[in-house]
Amino acid sequence: MVRSVQSSPVREILALTQRPEIISFAGGLPAPELFDVSGIEAAFAKVLVDQPERALQYSTTEGDPQLRAAVADRMAARGLPTDPDQLLVTTGSQQALTLLAGTLLEPGAVVLVEDPGYLAALQCFAFAGARVVPVPTDDDGLIPEALDEIAARERPTMLYLVPTFQNPTGRTLPTPRRQAVAESAARHDFWIVEDDPYGELRYDGAAEPWIAALAPAADRTALLGSFSKVLAPGLRLGYLRAPDALRRPCVIAKQAMDLHTSTIDQAAAARYLHDSDLDAHIARMCAAYRERRDALLSGLQQALPAGSAWNRPDGGMFVWARLPTGHDATALLRAAIDHNVAYVPGAPFFAGVPDPGTLRLSFTTHSPAEITEGLRRLSAAISS
Repeated sequence: MVRSVQSSPVREILALTQRPEIISFAGGLPAPELFDVSGIEAAFAKVLVDQPERALQYSTTEGDPQLRAAVADRMAARGLPTDPDQLLVTTGSQQALTLLAGTLLEPGAVVLVEDPGYLAALQCFAFAGARVVPVPTDDDGLIPEALDEIAARERPTMLYLVPTFQNPTGRTLPTPRRQAVAESAARHDFWIVEDDPYGELRYDGAAEPWIAALAPAADRTALLGSFSKVLAPGLRLGYLRAPDALRRPCVIAKQAMDLHTSTIDQAAAARYLHDSDLDAHIARMCAAYRERRDALLSGLQQALPAGSAWNRPDGGMFVWARLPTGHDATALLRAAIDHNVAYVPGAPFFAGVPDPGTLRLSFTTHSPAEITEGLRRLSAAISS
């Protein structure tokens, strides 16, 4: 099974784009110049001065009580009443996904995924020996009628999805579809793993409710969250909210994996949330990202071939584009890199039949002027 798991083509592409002269639309990274360095530095300094014996010691597997309480408060403020004891702090939300896969999936178990979907999740399920079954999507995300038909046929253990500002497409699942997903899970008795790393990065429109907040899904949804996109990915702090029947096995699995997530990082994050205004920081990030998204969208018509199409996400980090029939985004990437610009071809994100003309463009790590120049280079690469 291990030999059958392939490396991430996205990671390989990112490794090719580290040269400083390349303008890269490839990475789904937060902008480093927007990190609240002074606030994070102050938080670490305070916990080391005020409570060094606690911050530098072993901790409980479930996580720092103050951090879990702060996360629970933030979830409640966004419409999902949460008790701190419902939460497990993880080393990034990717670890939460790994814990769920190890807890829920036997070899050969069926996992339903959006098609296209998050590539690292596909790798995680492959390591668990699961059978991944794609569910078709359209411009509004996962298609509920297709989900219901596939679930009735395949009897899945789990559905994994990113319903808000999805990676790679940037799409957001509307509330009626979320309700249909919840009802399908109750009808066909499968778990929902709702991954929400981008939900607070909203630039337009009103927030959609979490699937976990909908009555039919309340007892069968694991909700994954992360501080990577809103505070700093280097902290490697995520969290899992799940019913006791699922959370408790994940705690045991985490004990076997790493005992607990970094004590000092959790303590500093809790102190930051107490002393600083994370919502104001997120608002500053969103203002910058909105401007960068708009710069990308305004230049795509000139940069891409006639007949191309793309979406306009209300938040997140990604725009999903499709080149006209006959164009292959993977084949074009080499020419793009030769012109010192990069993107991620869409094909690796498909669990089913890939669409070779698709590509993912991230807009968060470059200024509007750099985005404009990057699009000029992309146009030249395609023309060549």
